[in-house]
Amino acid sequence: MKFAVLVFPGSNCDIDCYKAVEDTIGQKVDFVWHTATDLSGYDAILVPGGFSYGDYLRCGAIARFAPVMNEVIKAAEQGKFVLGICNGFQILTEAGLLPGVLRRNENLKFRCHSALLEVVNNNTAFTNQYNEGEIIDIPIAHGEGNYYCDDETLAKLQSNNQIVFRYKAGANPNGSIDDIAGISNERGNVVGMMPHPERAIADILGSADGKRMFTSILNAWREQHGAAVNG
Repeated sequence: MKFAVLVFPGSNCDIDCYKAVEDTIGQKVDFVWHTATDLSGYDAILVPGGFSYGDYLRCGAIARFAPVMNEVIKAAEQGKFVLGICNGFQILTEAGLLPGVLRRNENLKFRCHSALLEVVNNNTAFTNQYNEGEIIDIPIAHGEGNYYCDDETLAKLQSNNQIVFRYKAGANPNGSIDDIAGISNERGNVVGMMPHPERAIADILGSADGKRMFTSILNAWREQHGAAVNG
């Protein structure tokens, strides 16, 4: 399996994502610059956190027009796995790959700390190694993580089981609607989330709960390709 980690001017979690793939599942991984025009050689695409293009205009609003995003859209349409983390989530919503928007945190402050999430949907390529309803510890670091969508879109997300993660009841750090921390597209091969699983892959980091996101992706890819899953 081969991963692409996209790099935009202002990305700052690209190395974290690269090392997470190496350290958790030992698969091939490349940094891919935002000007790339071919992602056909990759099975999974990670859109990392940071401040792409300085977050000018609106988070993700400029990155959405980078040449590589045309290829991300193609890859998503082909059923390849796409994971947007923090700024990556913002970019995916701006690109129309996920519904809704990310607004300023309700308290208008940047929040950087551990966060408890409920696994709402464990039937995705990114969550199949978790249990439904499990509470996991994944850190956040964002100023615009307040997920919002209209009532019709929210009802659709709920009925289609597209809400993948919620902040634990009573512990919503940013005011996002329905405590949403992460969602998927209808097909389930594109997920965006504000918390950072790549920063929670070993106990020494404070939590190893993010490791299973990467083992889930590898597990889903092996199942898709008829390969046995080892360990």
